[in-house]
Amino acid sequence: MTYTPDHDEARYPQKALKPGQAYRRADLARWSTSVDRHLKQLVESGTLKKLSGGLYAYPKETVFGPAPAADKEVVSAFLKDDTFLLASPNAYNSLGVGTTQLYDKTVVYNHKRHGDFQLGSRKFAFRVKPRFPKSLTKEFLLIDLVNNVDQLAEAKDEVLKRVVQRAASSDRRRLRRAVREYGNERTKKFFERALRASELHAA
Repeated sequence: MTYTPDHDEARYPQKALKPGQAYRRADLARWSTSVDRHLKQLVESGTLKKLSGGLYAYPKETVFGPAPAADKEVVSAFLKDDTFLLASPNAYNSLGVGTTQLYDKTVVYNHKRHGDFQLGSRKFAFRVKPRFPKSLTKEFLLIDLVNNVDQLAEAKDEVLKRVVQRAASSDRRRLRRAVREYGNERTKKFFERALRASELHAA
């Protein structure tokens, strides 16, 4: 159903906004006859927080004070698309392969944008990929780690040795399928050797 702003909203868009959401200037222009003036007023009053050129967030009031819009909302507004996957090198720490470092950026796998962007106080690394899952899985994280192992702070050889051990105890069918879909050529060769070795050892 198409949303039609009433007369008051057309003059001033705040009534049409929802706390916790992110908006592009083009979104707000639908509800305002003077969008730049209204944006300036909303930012100066603290109603909206400017994240980057043309991108704004409406903080949600909580008992602890204003809470920023969720990363998912910010990225969706930035991309003008809901097809993406939020990931982080921090998630590798859950795999038990010896990674312990914490990183202050979020990786966004998507089909449209590539580059590093500061959106408000958050850093996002947008990476264009032809395929990625709808949500993070153990198999995807293992493959993503090997894809990006050169960027990690930990000792590469030690981490990869533990990845081989983790692969041996994984569901081989699911892991092989994920490797085919998400691994780069080097990662595919790595898991091919690791899985073959584990199968020979099991035999």
